[in-house]
Amino acid sequence: MKTKKVEKIFAPQSPHFVGDGFRVHNFIPSAYGLSMQRMNPFIMMDYNSKFYFPPSPEPKGVGVHPHRGFETVTIAYKGKVAHHDSAGNSGVIGEGDVQWMTAASGILHKEYHEEEFSKAGGDFQMVQLWVNLPAKDKMSSPKYQGIANDKINKVALPNNSGLIEVIAGQYKDVKGAAVTFSPVHLQNAKLNEGAQVEFSFPAEYNTAVLVIEGGVKVNDAEIAATNHFVLFQNEGEEFVIEALENSIVLVLSGAPINEPIAAHGPFVMNTRAELVQAMEDFNMGKFGYLED
Repeated sequence: MKTKKVEKIFAPQSPHFVGDGFRVHNFIPSAYGLSMQRMNPFIMMDYNSKFYFPPSPEPKGVGVHPHRGFETVTIAYKGKVAHHDSAGNSGVIGEGDVQWMTAASGILHKEYHEEEFSKAGGDFQMVQLWVNLPAKDKMSSPKYQGIANDKINKVALPNNSGLIEVIAGQYKDVKGAAVTFSPVHLQNAKLNEGAQVEFSFPAEYNTAVLVIEGGVKVNDAEIAATNHFVLFQNEGEEFVIEALENSIVLVLSGAPINEPIAAHGPFVMNTRAELVQAMEDFNMGKFGYLED
């Protein structure tokens, strides 16, 4: 098989706050020119790199807001988030857990630091991805997948090199817990220093890795430090990651959804007319009700 080469390594941009509870670096779409279409089906990535929030009697977060046309995927590395939506789903995302929310035809959502975490304060580190839906699925019913860490299938690597957590798609013959609408691979590689691990995805898949902790060498050539994002070319299938120290790397690869993207704020559709309809439906209360 042919090597999948690095196209570019992105340093994190200056962080900004989403609400008052999420201090994020945005990688997709980014000021560096990494568009929604380039990484489709991954159309947005905000990364809350490790950041200490002091104790607060009032949980920080983001109030009620709508979504339509895609899925939100939240991966917790440090801290805890409580969430509620207008479909009646609620819960707490703890360290190592994943929340996979399909907004689809429309949902209201809010997310805050979990109450006890907020009172105690502590390090907070999360990734939120928006995963696009094919046009035929954009108006399907909302659904929710709460994936606790003990439900995530894990692959132990040889020679005590670490493990791969398979959130979606598969690694070798081990399948992920998440059900997806299009082919999506999402994995946490938790690697011990010196570990070398090989990944293989179809050449045409949009593929990248985010270094959550530590530092890695890719294809025995290029070095990516903590909080850096590595974009791969759409050629070749295989690449190798070597951990230069104990590291955690988020690996994402998905089949492009080759359809038009019309995006405005929390709505991602295929046409401007569909965006107008989404705003009208939201204003008419068709996304349900959720108390702020």
